[in-house]
Amino acid sequence: MTATDRDDRSPNCCERTGDKVDQTIHSAFHSLGSFCSHRPKLTIALSLLVSVLCAGGMAKLTTENRPEELWVPQGTTAEAERDQFFEYFPRDARFQSVIVEGTQKGENILTKNHLISVMKMHGEIETGVSEYEGETYTFTDLCVVAGGSCAVYDPSDAICTCLVSSILKMWNYDLETLEADEDVVATLNRYGSKEDLEGVLGKAVFDSTTGELLSAEAISMSYFLADRAVVENGSEVDPINETWEEKVFLKSASTAPQTYGNINTNYLSSRSFSDEFGGEITGDLIFVQISYIVAFVFLGATMGSKICGRGSRWAMSFASMMIVALSTVAGFGVASLAGLIYGPVHSVLPFVLLGIGVDDSFVIANAFDREREGVPRESEDDESLSKRGARALARAGASITVTSLTDLVAFAISSSSALPALGSFCAYASINIFFLWALSATFFTAAMVIDEKRQRDNRRDILCCLTRKTIQDEEDTGSKEGFISKYFRNYHSPAILSKPGKAMVILLFSGLFSFGVYGTIKLPVEDSERNFIPQGSYINSYATAADTYFPTSGTSLYITFENGQSIYQNREELASLDTRVSGKSQMPPYIAEPESVSTYKNVMTSLKSYLTSSGTDAIGGVALGDDNWPTTYEDFVTTMTNYANIMGPGARYAQDVSFSSDGSDLDAFRVVLEYVRLTKEFRGETLDDASRQIEAMDATREMVDSWTDLQPVFPYSEKFIAIEGFKIISVELYRNVGLAIAAVAIIVLVTVGNFVTAFLITLSVTFCIVEILGFMFALGIVIDSVSVINLVLAVGLSVDYSAHIGHCFMVKGGDSKDARATESLADIGASVLNGALSTFLAVAVLLGSTSYVFKTLSIQFALTVGLGVIHGLIFLPVLLSLVGPRPFSSAEQPKDVSSGDVEVSKKMNDKTEHLESFGDGGRVSPVEAETNEGGDA
Repeated sequence: MTATDRDDRSPNCCERTGDKVDQTIHSAFHSLGSFCSHRPKLTIALSLLVSVLCAGGMAKLTTENRPEELWVPQGTTAEAERDQFFEYFPRDARFQSVIVEGTQKGENILTKNHLISVMKMHGEIETGVSEYEGETYTFTDLCVVAGGSCAVYDPSDAICTCLVSSILKMWNYDLETLEADEDVVATLNRYGSKEDLEGVLGKAVFDSTTGELLSAEAISMSYFLADRAVVENGSEVDPINETWEEKVFLKSASTAPQTYGNINTNYLSSRSFSDEFGGEITGDLIFVQISYIVAFVFLGATMGSKICGRGSRWAMSFASMMIVALSTVAGFGVASLAGLIYGPVHSVLPFVLLGIGVDDSFVIANAFDREREGVPRESEDDESLSKRGARALARAGASITVTSLTDLVAFAISSSSALPALGSFCAYASINIFFLWALSATFFTAAMVIDEKRQRDNRRDILCCLTRKTIQDEEDTGSKEGFISKYFRNYHSPAILSKPGKAMVILLFSGLFSFGVYGTIKLPVEDSERNFIPQGSYINSYATAADTYFPTSGTSLYITFENGQSIYQNREELASLDTRVSGKSQMPPYIAEPESVSTYKNVMTSLKSYLTSSGTDAIGGVALGDDNWPTTYEDFVTTMTNYANIMGPGARYAQDVSFSSDGSDLDAFRVVLEYVRLTKEFRGETLDDASRQIEAMDATREMVDSWTDLQPVFPYSEKFIAIEGFKIISVELYRNVGLAIAAVAIIVLVTVGNFVTAFLITLSVTFCIVEILGFMFALGIVIDSVSVINLVLAVGLSVDYSAHIGHCFMVKGGDSKDARATESLADIGASVLNGALSTFLAVAVLLGSTSYVFKTLSIQFALTVGLGVIHGLIFLPVLLSLVGPRPFSSAEQPKDVSSGDVEVSKKMNDKTEHLESFGDGGRVSPVEAETNEGGDA
């Protein structure tokens, strides 16, 4: 069958549907373009009014900065465990820690001189004063009240009633007592067992015969403040404690090396992460501002036919920035009215909108130019220019609609995420993209009409009130193909659409896809929390010191036993619980061996030992049975109450028991365990091992559920919340990306109106996403909360580059698919490439960021732009040239090209024929088209 035979056959159902869809979209945008072009000032005013009114919703903006409310999957087991745990043991402590080492590597820190320096530093921390709202505070005013902090308990000494973990307790935190000690190491050997000492001393050395402590390289000290946090505007704030941490603890710990000369310190405070991460994000926002400037300059330099002089479009570059800004504030206002939360990650949305908005601006500007090919500006009166604006938006409308709609739906799908931050971000993005599309079609089109009038009247760019002097060589003879379009027509297309070129392209992209599949399979889910810490931060120094000196110390695990009657009935089993949790450090659940107070803290074990050795005389005097336990439940509660309180012999367990409000019943008690440190090296970086953490959490729950004789009981660890996120985030990634691609396929099919073209566009996008995942693996980017957001974004952005080419292919007439692919690249390729280059240049600025969020965003953005544009401008045209469908019945007929420029006479005929194919359907008539193309001359 010849090409002519194929062209003469009746269109099938799919082709008829495609024609109808194209006519409908074309007609709708022609009508909108006509309104905007005839009333540009009114359109701009209405756009501004609607944007400002919507932006008013930002008064209802709800911010949320608490990680547990942003990145914790809702309705999980961990969330229920946390709420249940806090019912018995409310969050009551803020943690401060300092690891002290000598100034020389491997130096023994347990010399008297070193310990005196450490004691003096502690003195600064204990007695240092902070001030908040006229009130002064010291550590003993703010600390968690507990016993056991001093070797010899002295209730008159305030530090002995504070929860502190330090070897300095052996001298009751008194400098004179330490200075008078003739053998400090001997004193330290009375601290506790070898395991107890290893919990607070780094790289401790013991005598192989006697087991006595000989030396150590580091000392760990921890201070606990009573929590006073309140929630304000979605953030937990504790100004009294935070002020003390900054003015006393952090200051004392950071200046100790300079003050004492013989020690180095590595320190961490509860406020450290928010200080360092927040400062990093705030500091790097300058990069976002620079990226906007770069995008503005690039737009101004490339959108017009000239950088300076007649044909420049700097005002339109500003208009493009305006629609991004307006869509941002309007979208934020509507999202706020809808009650969506605003988190820290939302700050990157303006950058996302910049990438999408710039692309739409180039497409619309290109359409304005294409509709003026061969028509001098001076020949256009206001009516002709308005009609050109209508035709231009009709030409560009389908392209910007298919890309915006796919972006919007891709984000809308992910707004259902179980991760609140991801769901809210995607919902915000969907709303913002809608406004960006609407403003591009209205505000930007109206601004283009005004700017075209400005150029026709020879007025200066930006300073439109000033008229330029006409120079002979600037006389306008009609819009012509630019350098980039000529490149696509004369060099790019012949290279990739030749037989060898097609073979090379298919081979190359098959290899890229195979690489992507391999990387996708290997791409891990990891706990990247450490990556959020800025490079050079003191937090990194602390983490390194903790890994070096305390490699087995990990996250705390609490096993909570409920129901006082059950606890009393199972007292013997609970007192010997260490037998049930031992031998589990090398395999899931990875619980550290219960050999010291830092890895096993059980009030029942301690109470049993105390009752056996000392009886009940000091704790209520109740009678004991043959098993050395109180004989009744009521006596057991009395004994526990007197034992585990701040003044009792079990003062260190006062925080581990929960009584009823009247004290007559034991509601629950907790056993404190510890996981081993679950970290691994990943390409030179130390990361928490997410896969083993998931195994540990699941195995812990299975272990606790297996204790059928000790029920009711449940586990809790503050890390479980994050681990639940690790479990779900991989599923979220592939589900959301898969659904987004499926949605893309449906939307492209509906808007493009052709099954084959929609399939090829979707295939191109799928290849691109898989390859992005492959490059993520190659570059060491793991699946985490940041990369998941960027991947959803990648689906939307990568569609832009392919959909424009695919749709343009359908409106190019002729029998030759190669020629239609060439015409598509020559027509829309420059806009696609310029949009990609502007986004890439803006991204390049962010590559200099040290923030993990912005750095990851910039790398993934660069991958999306780079891979997306080569798929849209190389891979897809080759596929269309091989298996592309017939054009729409309304398609433009092939153009004659002479020396790279389009012949004017042919242009007139093509324009008329294209319009005639639609009848009047909301478009201008063929007669009007002829008149307009002649410029009413």
